[in-house]
Amino acid sequence: MIRHTHVSQRWAICLLANALIVHASAAQDSVPARSNPDSLKSYVLPPVTVNGRADNLIGTATTASEGSVGSADIQARPLTREGELQETIPGVIVTQHSGDGKANQYFARGFNLDHGTDFETSLEGMPLNMPTHAHGQGYTDLNFLIPELVDHIAYKLGNYYPDVGDFGSAGAASYSLVRTLERPFVTASGGANGMARLAAAASFHLADGNLLLGGEAKEYNGPWVLPEELRKLSGVVRYSVLRSSHDFSILAMAYHNQWNASDQIPLRAVTAGLISRFGQIDSTDAGNTARYSLSATWHHTGARATQDVGLYAMHSTLSLFSDFEYALTDTTHGDQFNQRESRVTLGGHATHAQQLVMLGASHVVTAGVQTRYDLLSPVGLYHTEARIRLATIREDDVTESGSGVFLQAESRWRSWFRTLVGLRGDLYTFDVTSDLPENSGHRTAGIVSPKGSLVFTPSSSVEFYLSGGLGFHSNDARGTTITIDPSTELPVAPVDPLVRSHGAEFGVRVNPLASWRSTLSLWVLNLDSELLFTGDGGTTEAAAASHRRGVTWTNFWHPVAALSLDADVSLAYARFTGVPVDQNHIPGALENVVSAGVTWSPLAGRAFGAIRLRHFGSYPLLEDNSVRAMPADLVNADVGYGVGPVRIQLSVLNIFNEVADDIEYYYLSRLTGEPVTGIDDIHFHPVEPRQVRVSLEWRI
Repeated sequence: MIRHTHVSQRWAICLLANALIVHASAAQDSVPARSNPDSLKSYVLPPVTVNGRADNLIGTATTASEGSVGSADIQARPLTREGELQETIPGVIVTQHSGDGKANQYFARGFNLDHGTDFETSLEGMPLNMPTHAHGQGYTDLNFLIPELVDHIAYKLGNYYPDVGDFGSAGAASYSLVRTLERPFVTASGGANGMARLAAAASFHLADGNLLLGGEAKEYNGPWVLPEELRKLSGVVRYSVLRSSHDFSILAMAYHNQWNASDQIPLRAVTAGLISRFGQIDSTDAGNTARYSLSATWHHTGARATQDVGLYAMHSTLSLFSDFEYALTDTTHGDQFNQRESRVTLGGHATHAQQLVMLGASHVVTAGVQTRYDLLSPVGLYHTEARIRLATIREDDVTESGSGVFLQAESRWRSWFRTLVGLRGDLYTFDVTSDLPENSGHRTAGIVSPKGSLVFTPSSSVEFYLSGGLGFHSNDARGTTITIDPSTELPVAPVDPLVRSHGAEFGVRVNPLASWRSTLSLWVLNLDSELLFTGDGGTTEAAAASHRRGVTWTNFWHPVAALSLDADVSLAYARFTGVPVDQNHIPGALENVVSAGVTWSPLAGRAFGAIRLRHFGSYPLLEDNSVRAMPADLVNADVGYGVGPVRIQLSVLNIFNEVADDIEYYYLSRLTGEPVTGIDDIHFHPVEPRQVRVSLEWRI
C-alpha cells in the first residue's frame, strides 16, 4: 500500500549518485562514455519521490541492507510509543525499561544497543546520538518526534557506508520531516490509562517558500500502580524554499517532557506478593528532559554536480532519578541516584558530489566533512534519597569534539557491474575537568575506516552485493581520562577513546514479481572491545572483544492496490571472544526478531486497517547462558473509517493481552530485610497489557 506522494525536496547525494549512474548506464549501452563526455552536461536531476519499501532499488542500492520507509508505511503502523518508529527498520526491536519520557532500549544485529550505542540516528542532518551522556553512551531520545510529520526514514545496516561515522557499526537511520502538507490536520486521541493526545499541523505559502507549523501535547499515566503522569509538549516550525536548482530550509524544534519512572523490578518481589507486575520498589524515581534545536540546510543541483550543506545548534537537558539496587550499597538511605546534564551541541556537514567519465566508465565521486562540538556543563552523578541530593559521586565539565572526512567513488564499469569504494577519517578530542582532579585530563584520538561494496546485476530483477568495512564507536570522555574510581577511590585504567569494528556482508536483492521486494543478507561483525562507561557507578568496565554473525531476510509484497504484506526475519549469533567457552555469551544480545504485518487501505474506499506481529526471542542474561530472558509475541492492530475530511481510528495494542517483559536483566540487588550481601535475581520491566485508543483526525 503506497499512498505517499510527497515529493522529496532534498537533493541527497545518494540520490544524485543513483540517478547519474542509471543515466550513465543507459548512455554506455548505446555510446561509449569516453567518446562523448560533453553529452552529459545538459543532464538535470528530476524531482525524486520517496515511496518507501515498495521502491525498486535494484540498480541504485549499494548493499542488500539499505532501504527507506515512507510516510504511508509509518502511518499504517499501530504505535505504542514514538521510539517504535525505529522498528520500521528490519531486525530492530524497541523496548523500554523505565518511564516513557526516557530514551528507549534498542536491539539490532545481535546487539543490546542500550539507548543507542552502535546505531547512528540523525534527523535532517542533526545527529541524535549523544556522546558522554549522563545516562549512557550514544543516548538517542526519539520521544520529541511527531509521527505525523515524519516524511520518510532511510536506513543502512552494517558499517559499509563512508558517510556513516561514530555509533554506526550496527547501522544507521536518517529521519526526514515533511516540508509541506496538502491539507492542515488536527488529531485528537484518547484511551486507556489516561492517554490523551492532541496534534496539529499546517503549511502556508509565504514569500517565495512554504511555512510549516506543527505541535503536539500528550499525557499518559500507563498501567503502573504509581501513575506515570507523563506530560509532553513538542513543536516544529519550518520554512523552506524550493527552486529549480536548489532548495533551502530552516527548521526550529522544541520539546519538553516530565514523568514518574517505572523502572525495572525484581522478580522475587512480585513472586512473594510484595508488589504487582506494575508496581515499583522506589516510588520517587522520575525524570524530566528538554530539547531545543535550530538547523539550516542548503542543497544545490548542477548539471554534473551537487552540493549539500547543513548547520545546526542544539541545547538539551536531562535529569533522571533511578534506583536499580534499592538498598545494596546504602542500607539506610537506599541506592537511588540522579543523573543530570546540560548540553550544547554545535555542528555541521558539507558534501560535494561530482560526476566524472574516465577509464571507460561513469563515476560519481563524493567528498564530505562532518563536525560536531559538545559542551557539557555539568554532567553529573549524585546519590539521592526521594529526589533529595545526599552526595556527589562525580561531577564534570566536558568538552568533546569529533570531526570526520570521507571520500567515496561509485563507479559503473559495466551494465552489470558497479563498485563503491570509500575511505573515512575521524579525529576526536576529549577535555574533562572533574571534581576529582585525578580524573581530569585531555585525550586525542584518530581512526581511519576503509569501506566498499561490489555490486553484480545479472538481470533487472536480481542483484548481488559483497560489502565490507571498518567502523567504530567513541567511548565516554570521562572514561578516557579516569584514573580513580569515584565510588571506591581505587585506581582504574582509562579506556580507549575509539573502539574499532570490522564488518562484512553478502546479500541479494530480488523482485520475484513486479509487486514483491525481497532481500537476504548474511553478515558478520566483530568489535575489538565492548568498552563502555558505566553511568550508574561513575566508572568504566571493559568487556572482551566480540563476534557476531547472522542473517536478515526482508519481504514486502503489494499484490493489489489496496493490500500490502511485509515480513522480516533477523537471526543473530553473538559471542565474546578470547574468553572461556562457558563464559562467552553476551548478556542482552537478542538472537531472533520477527516482524510481520498486513495493511488494507483501498485507494477509493473509506475503511482501512492494519495488523502487526512483533516477536523478540529469548536472549542470555548471563555470560554462562544459565539464565535467559523469556520471548515475547505482541500483536497490535488499527481499524478506521473516513468520511470526507474526517477519519476515525481505533487502535488495539497487545490484542491478546500477552503477559511478557519488555526487557530483562540479571544482577545483584537488596530489598529491605534481605541479607546485606544482596540477592542475584531477574529484574524486568513488563509489557503493557491490552489497551484501546481512539483517534479522530480532521483534515481541514
